[in-house]
Amino acid sequence: QVQLVESGGGLVQPGGSLRLSCAASGTIFTIYTMAWYRQAPGKQRELVGDISGTGRTNYVDSVQGRFTISRDNAKRTMYLQMSSLKPEDTAVYYCNADILTIKQGRFNGWGQGTQVTVSS
Repeated sequence: QVQLVESGGGLVQPGGSLRLSCAASGTIFTIYTMAWYRQAPGKQRELVGDISGTGRTNYVDSVQGRFTISRDNAKRTMYLQMSSLKPEDTAVYYCNADILTIKQGRFNGWGQGTQVTVSS
């Protein structure tokens, strides 16, 4: 079965940078769109941005120009480079992926999340 694992979160000062990773594993045939979401305490999960299989990206307005999503298909990994971080970026960050598996059909699920805290 497919698993998604996020990593790279931590504590950072306002204005700092972090790079998150989301690695997919399992009997994967093709990974289509991948996406980053985040959920702050007391708030609903929101889409941060996504990246298509061909590398086309979309971002929510609040992170446009500060965050960059990329992917390495050979490593089956998606990245989120975060710069100029603000306290309001504090959240648990989750990855989501649309995946065609070898034998078990279509997968669309979530990783366990990684905590990002922006604070002075």
